[in-house]
Amino acid sequence: METKPTELSSSKMYGGYNKRYKHYSPTLGCSMTFHIYFPPSPSPPSRKFPVLYWLSGLTCTDENFIAKSGAQRTASNEGIALIAVDTSPRGLNVEGEADSWDFGVGAGFYLNATQEKWKNWQMYDYVVKELPKLLSENFEQLDTSRASISGHSMGGHGALTIYLKNLDKYKSVSAFAPIVNPINCPWGQKAFTNYLGGNKADWEDYDATCLISKFNDVKTTILIDQGEDDKFLLDQQLLPNKFEEACRKANVPLLLRFQPGYDHSYYFIATFIEDHIRHHVQALNV
Repeated sequence: METKPTELSSSKMYGGYNKRYKHYSPTLGCSMTFHIYFPPSPSPPSRKFPVLYWLSGLTCTDENFIAKSGAQRTASNEGIALIAVDTSPRGLNVEGEADSWDFGVGAGFYLNATQEKWKNWQMYDYVVKELPKLLSENFEQLDTSRASISGHSMGGHGALTIYLKNLDKYKSVSAFAPIVNPINCPWGQKAFTNYLGGNKADWEDYDATCLISKFNDVKTTILIDQGEDDKFLLDQQLLPNKFEEACRKANVPLLLRFQPGYDHSYYFIATFIEDHIRHHVQALNV
């Protein structure tokens, strides 16, 4: 199996390139794809690009953010590389993996599953350990030691939990409409029961609202944008006020912005993505 990434496609945009790659992941036991947006070549050429990882939401792939967010314009101007990750293992043909849109394929929840049936769902280790090493070894123009992380919905949950548990690895975090308290919402309860089993104490390891009291040495303000007309906010899937309250108790800096009229879509993300990239650029000292 070829663990080294092979290029699948390349498209020029804002002077840089969107490139898609495929590789075999030993962590997940299957082939995976990811996108990199490389800004225009730096001057001097020896300068390396810091990276911003993007984690997408339920049903998405590594393509949604690259095609819909418009993030490349600001990334090009600021000289920051974008890394868009897939949302689950694929092609393993586990029974039931595609039975529902909010669990299994396209719904890895960025955790390490402990239940035997879902043992390949190790997206936490893939994002935190395997992918940065792969990038560092194969793309000399990337400086993976200067990294930040962001995401949307399930990916916002992933970005926040990964950041809080790895404050030494990421300079900053931001999220759009994240699932911040999954142990108390239907999406999270369904996923965690199946991936992690019935012991709810184990669930707290992947819940940003629970983690904030343990991992509270946060130096950079956490930025979250939430659309006020988001159906899933109204359905009690996202619970941003729970996270806000936990941050206040732990004295963690949070900028939670409620955006009137906006929903859960990429139109919302595209509207505010420039703010998020500049937030990370400041933390990365680009």
